Amino acid sequence: MSTSEDKKITILGAGLVGSLLSIYLSRRGYEVTMYERRPDMRKENISAGKSINLALSDRGWLGLQGVGIEAAIRKVAIPMNGRMMHSVKGDLTYQQYGEEGQSIYATSRGLLNCVMMDEAEKKGVKIVFNHRCTRVDMENAIASFESPEGAKDVKSRLIFSADGAFSAGRLALQLGADRFDYSQNYLKHGYKELLIPAGPSDSFKMEKHALHIWTRGGYMLIALPNMDGSFTCTLFFPFEGEESFASIKTEEDCNAFFKKNFPDALELMPDLAKQFFSNPTGALVTVKCFPWTYKDKLCLIGDAAHAIVPFYGQGMNCGFEDCTVLESLLEKYNEDWSKVLPAYQAARKPNSDAIADLAIMNFVEMRDLVGSKEFLLRKKIEARIHEKHPEKWLPLYSQVTFSAIPYSEALANGLRQDGIMKKVMALPGIEAKWDSAEVEKMILDQLV
Repeated sequence: MSTSEDKKITILGAGLVGSLLSIYLSRRGYEVTMYERRPDMRKENISAGKSINLALSDRGWLGLQGVGIEAAIRKVAIPMNGRMMHSVKGDLTYQQYGEEGQSIYATSRGLLNCVMMDEAEKKGVKIVFNHRCTRVDMENAIASFESPEGAKDVKSRLIFSADGAFSAGRLALQLGADRFDYSQNYLKHGYKELLIPAGPSDSFKMEKHALHIWTRGGYMLIALPNMDGSFTCTLFFPFEGEESFASIKTEEDCNAFFKKNFPDALELMPDLAKQFFSNPTGALVTVKCFPWTYKDKLCLIGDAAHAIVPFYGQGMNCGFEDCTVLESLLEKYNEDWSKVLPAYQAARKPNSDAIADLAIMNFVEMRDLVGSKEFLLRKKIEARIHEKHPEKWLPLYSQVTFSAIPYSEALANGLRQDGIMKKVMALPGIEAKWDSAEVEKMILDQLV
């Protein structure tokens, strides 16, 4: 194999993870080409796909900092300092994220993807659009494509499959790898995007620096701010049942449902019913699989390896962390792919499984618990213990969102903390003595 061929890498998918990966590899001198099945969204008036808005947190920023594009991305991101809970009556309750100064950042998937493709091209990456991968020959690292110009095969040193939850690279592993483990699980809930338009002069009709949540037990609505003053809302709702997507058949049904459950949101969406019936309904899937690699010829990354539901806001952040871990291993093993790829999947598999489980757990918490008095008291106790003993107690949300603690460790820590807090919340009169020395000692004794 010539030196030129030895440096040739194909990436399937020009989404967020593929774009970041391409920059890391291009900086190391690889000749990187990304193949994307869709047209160039920077030139076409098309959607980025059925996807809720994204929330960038510490792991994601770390990945962007690693290739020097953090500043470009901050220009298209809005800091959200906490949750704003909306009651049925329209009362608002604010819950700060983490500590003072800690925020997650709202950004549009499409806008972010455009900026990252621009940055990739600046670093010498070639992006080829309207090319759908139809087959991957793992043994020879050949990807086959269909395009408006016809079919073609592309041979490389290595193929990275960054093509999402329904990946062509993963299909090749399913069909061709020995003992390939695979699971795909759908929630009974789907999601639908809606839009709260901007006010006069692109003003925000709600608090700009918050993630808005309407929890209603069994389903919920969330809203994230956009740069133009609008909010992208997402309704997480059962597919079937008495209150479900299936039960809302007419515009009258839609308006009546929102008037009953989300009246303050309804007031901000004058064309709600039209949006509801014209926007698609998406499914929520968790994908786990293993192995992620074939020899040193094919490697899954991002959603292709580990699709998760969006309730911890970690799908993109986890994919970006894949890239930073891969980069550290390239450094450690001097770009010996035969060592890098096994180490990469060994490091990332337990952590991607953990965040998948955490995301399901957080869905239940967000949907059913975050508005309850008991939940708010529990969070107040946890925050107080962290304030007094930061070296002994870091809330699970902060471990996941505002640290680089491996997800698997965060999950283990979180389960331990949950067991402690269940005992604390069962104490008689906890509402009155939540900040007492008795409660503090009880928690600290269990942390020894």
